[in-house]
Amino acid sequence: MKNFLNTLYKFSSSWTGTIIIVLMLIFFVAQSFVIPSGSMKRTQLIGDFLFAKKFSYGIPTPHLPWLEIPLLPDFNDNGHLIEGPRPQREDIVIFRNPKTPKIHYVKRCVAVGGDELIYDNKKLYIHFHDMQDEASIKAAYPDANIVTLRDKLWVENPYMNKYPGIQYKPEYNGNSFELMVQSYNINRDVDMKPVEVEELGKKLFYKKVEPDHYYMIGDNRDNSNDSRFWGSVPYSNVVGKPWLIYMSLEFRSYDWVYNGIGGSKDHDKLSRICPDVAISSEACEALWNKQRYTIRWGRVGRRIDSIQLEEPIE
Repeated sequence: MKNFLNTLYKFSSSWTGTIIIVLMLIFFVAQSFVIPSGSMKRTQLIGDFLFAKKFSYGIPTPHLPWLEIPLLPDFNDNGHLIEGPRPQREDIVIFRNPKTPKIHYVKRCVAVGGDELIYDNKKLYIHFHDMQDEASIKAAYPDANIVTLRDKLWVENPYMNKYPGIQYKPEYNGNSFELMVQSYNINRDVDMKPVEVEELGKKLFYKKVEPDHYYMIGDNRDNSNDSRFWGSVPYSNVVGKPWLIYMSLEFRSYDWVYNGIGGSKDHDKLSRICPDVAISSEACEALWNKQRYTIRWGRVGRRIDSIQLEEPIE
């Protein structure tokens, strides 16, 4: 036993051993990610560096970091070496985009296979397939959020009261709903399709989630490129679950947050940095530059499961 431990120590102390151990951790235990866009603002912020648990939904087929080349065949035809539990409604999930699978996304799972969604401007209605009777729905959600549409019971914005970071705050001339309308009218390249909703007197966007698929929408719903545009996420694309923020750094330039260069605009943050001057002024730019590269200490070391239930910390 002592010889084995000595051999293991020598191996782990070598460059080869260190690289292999690090890769094994990345493949099967935890992986580091950085939030690059504002689609989950203000639950998760641009510049949040976090660890994700790779084993939350089974063990995904390992990919070579950065190149994202699979190292093993998909033996089970579900993207996982070991099949595990599926994402649940309300989970924040890291996954591969169905259209561009080499890119990781992080969104909230708002619906699972069999659920139905109707999307209106500032309103997301969900019919939960496993809550068929009125009593079970009323036991879970306030009466004020429950409506009858198309002869079924739906819940309006079911998660907003629980997670303070969920919001509808457009940062450009329009919002996600208007973009969907425009995209559908131009080339119909959106996932949700218009249906007549007589109770509301208009056509709205509708979707029924496919079996073993998950509908992922950003908490910053008016500034999120998500399942509403490119579709449900199959279990095979699910990678893991965000766990811990180990660093949070405000690195964006003034041009980035004001004009959208390098990512989404953030006039909301500028307004809080510059409460007494116009956000378009040189004075505001100077105030922003003074706090640029600051560490958001209130977020460092915090678990996602707990921080998402609090008023956003910036």
